[in-house]
Amino acid sequence: MNTFATIVTFLVIWWLILFMVLPFGVAPPDVVEKGHASSAPAKPRLLRKLLITTVLAIVVTIAVQWFVQSGLIELRPPKAD
Repeated sequence: MNTFATIVTFLVIWWLILFMVLPFGVAPPDVVEKGHASSAPAKPRLLRKLLITTVLAIVVTIAVQWFVQSGLIELRPPKAD
């Protein structure tokens, strides 16, 4: 894969993993303050989730890149002779 394809792959994987990680550890507050949504998380821990997402996305991107380069997954159609 070239650099552009690797960056696009990383970004797509990063967003997918972010949406999978966001709900972990979310709990509504015991007492809801006036003006806040009752479903808003008490402690969203977004920085932690962003770091976890980035690390997992790097690992998954490396795995995808390895699979594509090893020939186990072929993304291009076979050449006509």
